[in-house]
Amino acid sequence: MNCEEATKLMDGYLDSELDPITSQKIEQHLRECPKCDQAYKIHGSLIRVIGNATPYYKAPAELREQIQSSLRDAVGAKDKGGIGQPGQLSVPRPQGERRPVLSHVPWNWLALAAAIMSGALITAVFLPRMRPPNADQFLATQLIASHVRSLMANHLMDVPSSDQHTVKPWLDAKLDFAAPVADLSSQGFPLIGGRLDYLNNHSVAALVYQKRKHFINLFIWPTTPEDSTAQTMVEREGYHLVHWSDGDFTYWAVSDVNPSDLQNFKQLFEQQTARH
Repeated sequence: MNCEEATKLMDGYLDSELDPITSQKIEQHLRECPKCDQAYKIHGSLIRVIGNATPYYKAPAELREQIQSSLRDAVGAKDKGGIGQPGQLSVPRPQGERRPVLSHVPWNWLALAAAIMSGALITAVFLPRMRPPNADQFLATQLIASHVRSLMANHLMDVPSSDQHTVKPWLDAKLDFAAPVADLSSQGFPLIGGRLDYLNNHSVAALVYQKRKHFINLFIWPTTPEDSTAQTMVEREGYHLVHWSDGDFTYWAVSDVNPSDLQNFKQLFEQQTARH
């Protein structure tokens, strides 16, 4: 199996949809190809990030009981309605052969009853308990997904450059705001480029810095009334996010560096941009 074939089958492999022989071929290729193995790990990490952040609503126990009770009542009413009909002989079943009350009900009738009962009860009981995911949690999911995508799709930078006077004018020409750019190479966080991104329904600037072998994506956009101004540090699926605002702009830095390095990066960027 070559890289092109493995890439086409990667989604199916991650979802356990492939037959055993094909799965073994992909596993063998991943052991032999570091590039595809890295893509597999990044893709898997992205799936876990999105999956863990997606709200999961568990039906309450009383909903299950109400559905079962309604089905028992409906089946019982049907049985009573059939007793004494002409041409039918009612023979009591021996005690030793007793079966569940639902075992002799036609499946299509039972499925229809279950669908009707479930729909009504979910509307009345379950939906009022659902709550939308927290806005900051949803944004954090988008940020991590964008960070992972930039590494996986080889689209880390639109403008690869360590010169802030090259990166900033390029971003200024593409966006309707002038994002601050800082050169932190002397402090151990060299700028390596920038790109355009799209988050939270608007275009944003993404500056890319490096710390040893780790990349830091710094997302910047003008602060809106909906944006939180609180400084926060978040950890999720092995990635760290730090958020702050200077009043004019909102900043989110995302990386897999250790938290102290990311916090240090944030402080250095604040100090550098505060001078301008």
